[in-house]
Formats: sequence, structure tokens, C-alpha cells
Amino acid sequence: MPLAPIKPSQRTEGIRYAVRDIVVLAQEAAKTGMPMLYLNIGDPNVFDFTVPTTVVEAAHRAFLANKCSYSPSSGIGEAIEAIRGEAARKGIKNVLDVFVTTGASEAIELCLTALLNPGDNVLTPAPGYPLYTAVEAKLGAATNPYYLDEANGWRPDVDDIERKINARTRGIVLINPNNPTGALYSEASLRKIIELAKAHNLVIFADEIYDKLLMEGKRHVSIAGLDPEVSCITFNGLSKSYLGPGLRIGWGIVSGQREILKDFVEAVNKMLRARLCANHPLQYAIKPCLQGDQGHLPEVIAKLTRRRNITFEMLNAIDGISCVSPEGAFYAFPKLEGVKDDAHWVAGLVKSTGVVVVHGSGFGQRPGTAHFRVVFLPPEDTLRQAYEKIAAYHRQYRNP
Repeated sequence: MPLAPIKPSQRTEGIRYAVRDIVVLAQEAAKTGMPMLYLNIGDPNVFDFTVPTTVVEAAHRAFLANKCSYSPSSGIGEAIEAIRGEAARKGIKNVLDVFVTTGASEAIELCLTALLNPGDNVLTPAPGYPLYTAVEAKLGAATNPYYLDEANGWRPDVDDIERKINARTRGIVLINPNNPTGALYSEASLRKIIELAKAHNLVIFADEIYDKLLMEGKRHVSIAGLDPEVSCITFNGLSKSYLGPGLRIGWGIVSGQREILKDFVEAVNKMLRARLCANHPLQYAIKPCLQGDQGHLPEVIAKLTRRRNITFEMLNAIDGISCVSPEGAFYAFPKLEGVKDDAHWVAGLVKSTGVVVVHGSGFGQRPGTAHFRVVFLPPEDTLRQAYEKIAAYHRQYRNP
């Protein structure tokens, strides 16, 4: 008797991750021999960025010292203290717990898992990083997107956040600077969100992984630093500002009122203990990164600023495409006019030009709009080639 196909769990049915899913289509296009221009994944090391030498040296010393055993579940002492010091510099008080994880993504998943029951929801930005909705789908949580306001530089629509809060809402996700738009949020917006969180006893998930990648001298404000009583988990790591996404080192900082958060903190720590620990030797890079020379950042920001400017100028010069200028990170989220299905537009772009971007609907967006995300990490010549191809393709798409 033939064996029946193995059925996957129902919890996987709603999982989508547009940033990686588009790679399948790109691989098919590459098989034709077409030159490919990848503007889809925010990985600095694929291009002309390298991890600071302080990271390499710290990891090397740890390996030579045989720091390859299990570490404490929450992380090694010197890393925890360095992260606490970073929190203090950001003005974050009432720090209840700090834990080191396998990238910020693990910290996010652990905290969502510790908070949400099936049917609960957290407010997630649209557009926003698709990890949050993928984890929600796995947990059986409901999706509850709030919209960012494109006309206001992609800042949160606070009125929309307030309208979306319901009896099953447990938290609010903020990605600041934002992926995929590159927006940097104002202190005024953050304070309004704090008011809502405190009024409804919600946990703020503050994803600040791009906090040091700011252009034109902009200043990042950490939302947890604005109010010591608001319940907040601040996520960060070595992936972006320290150019080490493959290091898989991130962390979470829990702050707020102990009597309100103590059970949640213990739930997070149960999960931390169950998965043992993050990469032990790489944790020794945290202290030199946070406390050491930040000399790599000016060059990185100068490169990103030049590439942001090319992106903004060339995309806005295309008839039927408009783009808000990013203030941080290394993403832009241009709007497509006259396009009903941005996934169809992106699929055609990849197949006909070899330029790989991600469809805006993969990040969430207001109904009736169409966008795509570009990563402006590649060198200037690559970006110019890509945007020229996008211009030619969009002309043909609108006037076949």
C-alpha cells in the first residue's frame, strides 16, 4: 500500500516572507544566463561593506580561548553589561532584563511567543518587516496592521493605531528606522504612541536595529527612553549598524514597571532556557562594538547617503514612480502609479530585466496602492544600471 503524503501543520499555511520568496523567481531568471542585479536583501556584506575589525578580533580571541561551551541562557556577563550601558546612553531606565539571542529575529519571536495566545494580536506597521506577521501566523494570532502615512514621510498614523486597538490587542510594533521605507519617527509621534500603550496596557516592541544608520545628521530617539513606566522591549543587534548579519547576534532590553512585566519576563526566560543559548564566542563582540571605536560608521553613512541620493533622484525621475526620501537604514519604498498588482509588476521586472526588488504587498500597504522595495546597498554603478532598467520596463509596462 503506497504511503500517503506527509501533511505539514496548519500553522505554516499563512507564513509568507516576501524578501526571500522572490529569490525563487530570481533563480529561475538567472538560469537563462541573464545578468542579475540584486536589490532585494538588506545584507551589507554581499556588497562593498565589511564587518569592523573589532568584531573579527573579539571573535578570534574567544575562539582561541576555547569559549565554545554553552553560555548562560541570557548571555555572557560582559555582553549584558555592555547592552545595559547602551540602554543607559539611550536614556532607557527601569531596565528589568537583558537577553542575548540568535539575531534580533529570535528575540522578536521569543517575545511574541511569550505574549500571544491564539486569537490575540499585536498592531504591526504596514508597510513593515514581514517577520512579525510570519510569527503571528505560526502562533495562530490575528493580524492587525496599522498604516504608515506616505504623505507624512511614512510616519505612523497614530489615529489609525488608536482605531485598530481592540479587546485582543496585546502590543504595538514599531520599526524605527523603518524597514522597508527608511523613515525615521519623530519624538512627537513616539510620545503619542506611548500614551496609547499606557492607556490600554500594551507592550511596545521597539525594533531599533538600524538606529545608527542615519543620514544628514539625524538623531534617533529610542521610545523606551521617553517614559520609564511604559512596557517596552527594545530590539537591536550586530546585523546592520555593525555590518554582521551572518553573525546572528541580537538582543532584547525589557523596561517598564516590574509589577506589570514580571510574569512576562519570566515567560521569556523560560523560553531562553529551553533553547540553551546564543552563539557563545560571537557574544564577545558585543562589548567592543558598543563600547569601542565607532570609526566605521562615518564611511558607511557617507556611502549610504550617496546611494540614497541616486535612488531618490533616479526613481523620482521616472514617470509613474514616486519615492519618499529615506532618512535611515538602506531601503526605499517607491510608489507605482497605474499598477494594480505590484507582485505581477515585480515578477515581470525580474524576468525581463534581471533586476530583483520586492513587491510592496509583501510588506503590507494601504489597499488600492502599489509599491516595491529597493535596497540601496549596491555600488553606485549597479544602482544606476538597475534604475535605468526599471525606467525602461515601467514605460513598457504602462504602455505595452
